[in-house]
Amino acid sequence: MWQYISKRFLYMFPVMFGVSLITFGLINLAPGDPAELILRSGGVEPTREAVEALRVELGLNNPIYIQYGRWLWKVLHGNLGKSFRTGQSVTEEILSRFPATLELACSAMIFVIFIALLSGIISALYRNNFLDHLSRIFALLGASIPGFWLGLMLIYFFAVKLRLFPVMGMGGIQHLLLPTITLGFGVSAVYARILRAGMLDVMKQDYIKVARAKGLLEKWIIGRHALKNALLPAVTLFGMSFGHLLGGAVIVETIFAWPGVGKFAVDSIFNRDYPVIQGYALFMAVIFVVMNLVVDISYFFIDPRIRLGGD
Repeated sequence: MWQYISKRFLYMFPVMFGVSLITFGLINLAPGDPAELILRSGGVEPTREAVEALRVELGLNNPIYIQYGRWLWKVLHGNLGKSFRTGQSVTEEILSRFPATLELACSAMIFVIFIALLSGIISALYRNNFLDHLSRIFALLGASIPGFWLGLMLIYFFAVKLRLFPVMGMGGIQHLLLPTITLGFGVSAVYARILRAGMLDVMKQDYIKVARAKGLLEKWIIGRHALKNALLPAVTLFGMSFGHLLGGAVIVETIFAWPGVGKFAVDSIFNRDYPVIQGYALFMAVIFVVMNLVVDISYFFIDPRIRLGGD
């Protein structure tokens, strides 16, 4: 077990090195001089001498590989630099907003699990029935409707027209419901189809027929035997989907003015706050890599072939 986990853990380092290299390189290819932007953000009309002096102070006059080395050394010590716009530590700025994003992603994941289980099981049990067709329409809509459009429609009907929910901001559960639906709708449709396919496959297995021949109640067969095995493919994907929900929160947070990391990143992009953009990209990459590691470890416990020495 530890050999398997250690191998997966070591795979993280070349991935993170590649991500840091790409992130730093792309940001440095972006137009605009960071030194000039810093001076302008402070309300100072930059002169050539002032820009050059600040470039020397920040080390921007050094070759790119030296700048990358210094940046990477700081990152390894948990220092993502300072925001051009606020002057605060990027690490502290991201960590202070991350709980809001995490709350939204967890809420969306609960919504996904509930809707996917309900839709997938009902669709499989009532195959080719009205409920199955309804579930298929739901899956089609989930895969087709863009999240930003759904969010705007929810705001228009439920917040502006019916006045049932607040338009934007963070507060109680009434603030959380519309962003949760917007973020989780498409993912829940995908999982509903996965669970339906899994249930239909499991219900054809011999052990299900044996269970029925023994006279077990249908609810026991579905709950204790069929659902447990049908969930296996979906469970291993939940980890990666959680990372996608955290990353996908960028659009939802912007639409609903949710004060999370995603909105902070979008605001920084508009203000060309390069340290924040770099820090956000690296932070999200770490989350994806860690979630991938968790999924790999979960395979060890779920799939017996890996415990027997498979890869």
